[in-house]
Amino acid sequence: MPANSISTQADGKTFEQLRQECLQKKKLFEDPDFPACDSSLYFSQSVPINFEWKRPRELCENPEFIVGGADRTDICQGALGDCWLLAAIASLTLHKETLARVVPNDQGFDRSYAGIFHFQFWQHNRWLDVVVDDRLPAVRNRLVLLHSASNNEFWSALLEKAYAKLNGSYESLKGGSTLEAMEDFTGGVGETYETKSAPTDLFNIMKKAYDRGSMMGCSIDITSSAESEAQTASGLVKGHAYSITGLEEVNYRGKKVKLIRIRNPWGQVEWNGAWSDESREWNVIDSSEKQRILQNSMDDGEFWMEFEDFKANYDKIEICNLTPDSLTDDTKRKWEVNMFEGNWIRGSTAGGCRNFIDTFWTNPQFKLTLLHADDNNDKCSVVIALMQKNRRALRKEGLDMQTIGFALYEAPADEDHLGKDFFRYNGSKARSKTYINVREISERFTLPPGNYLLVPTTFQPHDEADFIIRIFSEKAAGTMEMGNTVDADLPDPPMPSLPEEETDEEKGLRRMFEKIAGSDQAISAKELQQVLNGVLSRRREIKFNGLSLNTCHSIINLMDVDNSGQLEFQEFKVFWEKMKKWIMLFISYDTDRSGKMSSYELRIALKAAGMHLNTKLLQLLGLRFADENYDIDFDDYLTCIVRLENMFRVFQALDKSKTGQVNMNILQFLLLSMNV
Repeated sequence: MPANSISTQADGKTFEQLRQECLQKKKLFEDPDFPACDSSLYFSQSVPINFEWKRPRELCENPEFIVGGADRTDICQGALGDCWLLAAIASLTLHKETLARVVPNDQGFDRSYAGIFHFQFWQHNRWLDVVVDDRLPAVRNRLVLLHSASNNEFWSALLEKAYAKLNGSYESLKGGSTLEAMEDFTGGVGETYETKSAPTDLFNIMKKAYDRGSMMGCSIDITSSAESEAQTASGLVKGHAYSITGLEEVNYRGKKVKLIRIRNPWGQVEWNGAWSDESREWNVIDSSEKQRILQNSMDDGEFWMEFEDFKANYDKIEICNLTPDSLTDDTKRKWEVNMFEGNWIRGSTAGGCRNFIDTFWTNPQFKLTLLHADDNNDKCSVVIALMQKNRRALRKEGLDMQTIGFALYEAPADEDHLGKDFFRYNGSKARSKTYINVREISERFTLPPGNYLLVPTTFQPHDEADFIIRIFSEKAAGTMEMGNTVDADLPDPPMPSLPEEETDEEKGLRRMFEKIAGSDQAISAKELQQVLNGVLSRRREIKFNGLSLNTCHSIINLMDVDNSGQLEFQEFKVFWEKMKKWIMLFISYDTDRSGKMSSYELRIALKAAGMHLNTKLLQLLGLRFADENYDIDFDDYLTCIVRLENMFRVFQALDKSKTGQVNMNILQFLLLSMNV
């Protein structure tokens, strides 16, 4: 296993460690992480066929991992609707160096055979090494999922099993984008083209991609689910993923004709129009040219067609480039890469697209600084790729791909999280062409040097997902996550005033305090609860069911200077000044006058109170304090703000050297202290 790939086994053991253990014990490997049982096949239904799990040596006499080299004929689709994956595997066989990474050649059915195999996939900027045993689903001793045309060849079936394990089950592979698997095989950058609105030099773009080793696929759109995998009169299949395996130009009756070679992962059902396997067009071209291009063509699912026919019949082309180099020019660049990981969490950072201006600003924000233009240009080339993570594996929990996109804004000089008004009055400078429910959406931009703000979003607010962003630029670019400051600017408490200097309000507070406090002239948490509930119940603009005792304990912890466990009047008076400010903040951010505050407003409310929290903390606070409607009532708001101020003051007292560290950083300290 290459040093830069990570084992995915739960016990942390590598492929070689597991194989050696099995050889020493003289036992065939049985994968505890992906057992040979129904749950590895389906999660939403009972298994529709009576499968048996069989090892290759139970299916044939002389199994081989690869027979005569891995090629496109080794990929024949079975009963699973994963043509998108198979189309990508077919493309993979055209690129031997990439294939050797995904399908390591240090395994087989020779003396080192122990019933264990491994494959490597790119996931979220890491290469993972996925181990499987070789028990495969079969019916009547025949493989019923992905299989090779050769009955004794098993690399493709085992690759499908490893990919199913990576995504949770075989059923998780039903339906998808060829580009998704291509990226997992290469770590490359995806681009899509619509044939009906593609550049005029589309053939040259695709030829360049082919020559550079890019992987390509294509498909025909459907208008309803009834059309899925419906066969047309010309032999093409709608809603089905195909591989693009070659592009050529031939001399035909005195002119150049552009041809494209396509493969159906079914291993059969081919185009029957011009330039198909038995069409008369082949009889007109030079025999050596015909032999070179057709290569003993047969009914194997692969066929040629004229490029104009291809554009007329197919709708979408997916290209996975091994580098971000543009396919529309001949320039080869050295690309700089920056990557961020983030989350959309409902109630805090799942703000939705620009249509939802009240919450859009709460989405994660990233600053991109383009300092230097490209060589021989006054603009900067940038490729931005936004990918949502682990959605296929989450299907068993009823989740699927979110509809995602992003926008770029010209950023002001400051480096804080930008608020609602900025987006209300400033339009985007660039954005993704559309919002779409695919794993990754990527766009290529040419921008003037400057500062930009990147805002990735789901289409609807409150939709949750984890994501990564990859930013490719020709010249080094500065990047940073916005709103990443954790700090507080808390004023020192005022000095106690003498009784004769008290205002009328303070005198009223003293009378109420003395009435409740009794002879000890101090109030407990229970008594504080009685006081505050009495006062706040008269405020119609605040909706709550009374302050909890926990909130009142938190207030005493914050204000109890002499550590008596109770509040004396001077402590209570200082607290009351804070309380008035916090009430005004709560009311001002209760924008719909519901008596509650939207949890999406928590960042700006805390900032107004002198506390700056980063995205991670705000997400956790939203999960801790927001209700099912993403609202925070006054009791939870007060608990949150009191605990935060208390913890900031404790931290600042411990951090005597002002380093921001007390054997842990402030973020770790707050997470522990807030118990969230």
